[in-house]
This record gives sequence, structure tokens and C-alpha cells, in this order.
Amino acid sequence: MEPESFEDLVANALERLPAYFQDKLDNVEVVVEDWPDRHTMRLAHIRSPYELLGFYHGVPLTERTSYYGLVAPDKISIYRRPIEAQCRSIEELRATVTRVVLHELAHHFGISDDRLHEIGAY
Repeated sequence: MEPESFEDLVANALERLPAYFQDKLDNVEVVVEDWPDRHTMRLAHIRSPYELLGFYHGVPLTERTSYYGLVAPDKISIYRRPIEAQCRSIEELRATVTRVVLHELAHHFGISDDRLHEIGAY
């Protein structure tokens, strides 16, 4: 898939969010990258770049205090190549992109991987 088409899938996933959630993303940058870098792979405790589909870099809303200010935007990275490697059709690609975007947004809202498992988000 062309990079621009993949970016459109990410943009569509964000546009389908309810307005309430979109309003909470004013200091979050969502970017598409081909692969995770080594530093991010270490943070995620993984060895293969194929294992990481997305990553939230930032301070979750639930952990911010009154001293949180004048900081760079949080960043959500969506990794194009690992997602493409796991998908066999455009429908599967669209669904996976949406799932990964929502997963990383959940981290922004303070929801841990453990909690996502508990509520059946996986």
C-alpha cells in the first residue's frame, strides 16, 4: 500500500472518534512511521520490529498534574510495515489500523494493557 493511502486509514480512524474524544487530543500528534526505532523497541521490551504495531509516547491524561504544561505534544506512532506484514486484505488492514489507533489512544487516556485485556479489548 502506498504510504499516503495508509495515512488516510489512520486519519479515517481518528475522524470516526466521537467529538468528546477528539477534543481531548489537542496536544497529541499521531504519526505514521515505517518501523519502530531501537529505543522504542527497548521501551516496549520487544526484539523484532514486526511485533510492535503502535506506541504511545507521553504522559497519560490520568497522570498529569497541575505542573504539566509547556511540554512537547504526546506522540502516537503507528508502524506501517509491521501492520502491513500482518494483514492479507484491505479490510483486515483497515480493521487493524483502527484497532491499533484505538489501543494507543486508550493509553493516552490512562488505560493500561492489563486493563484492556480485562475489558476484552483484545
